[in-house]
Amino acid sequence: MGARVPGAPAVPRFLDMTWPEVAALPAGTVAVLPLGAVEQHGPHLPVSTDLVTASEVSAAAVEAVTQAGTASLVLLEPLAYTKSDEHAGFPGTVWLSWDTLMRVLVDVGRSLAASGIERLVFVNGHGGNSALGQVANRELRRRFGLRTFFAHVSTPRDQGGAPVAAGEHGLGVHGGHSETSLMLHLRPELVHLDLAERRVPEDLLVHERIGFGKPVSFGWLSSDFGPDGHVGDPTTATAEQGKVLFEHAVAELAATLVEASTFTTPADGAAGLDPRDRG
Repeated sequence: MGARVPGAPAVPRFLDMTWPEVAALPAGTVAVLPLGAVEQHGPHLPVSTDLVTASEVSAAAVEAVTQAGTASLVLLEPLAYTKSDEHAGFPGTVWLSWDTLMRVLVDVGRSLAASGIERLVFVNGHGGNSALGQVANRELRRRFGLRTFFAHVSTPRDQGGAPVAAGEHGLGVHGGHSETSLMLHLRPELVHLDLAERRVPEDLLVHERIGFGKPVSFGWLSSDFGPDGHVGDPTTATAEQGKVLFEHAVAELAATLVEASTFTTPADGAAGLDPRDRG
């Protein structure tokens, strides 16, 4: 992608384009789809937390890459409702079943492929989407030839992400220090820090192999960890830390988007696609 055209939007948004503009996108353009969630995040954070973080990080990263002229990108509107059934026991959680979300992701990908888009990056703000997202990646690659990628705002702890706050012992997986800090930076008016309490399930530390960030994962519901719905220590959160986390996430995603624009595999092309599935 060359230098940015004067007057062009800082964030190229798919919904703002006409169909000829979509058709004229350069080969290798990367479509960026933020995946959020609408789910409880304890008494101190809004149900929009994952949607806000995925959307804001995606928009900032797309803007940075577009201004640098290092890749051709187009930003899709975020998907708000996703797979949040681990939080279904709390009011405010609006979730799709796994098969509904899978069909949505496949249908979106199919439509993008039919519009000439060849590359799609999911930017995930909710850990509960991760396993399904990996399946969707392969399904879209096999059926429509899309180059597909699944990135995170921050890698979830139960999928190998590094702990951020020492006092959480790597157990701050939902509504804890990191997410609360991010929201204090992005939407401070929606954070009720006066209602925040430390909810770190330290009993899990006695298990050597099973747990968040350990070799063996386990099925869990947020209600397994207490009545408040969050897992972690939001009381240590600060807007300053949120700014650091946000800027790091944007820089990491921007680098990922540039790499995704040129990523290939040795057997590049349409080999292995089932022609009955295309279209």
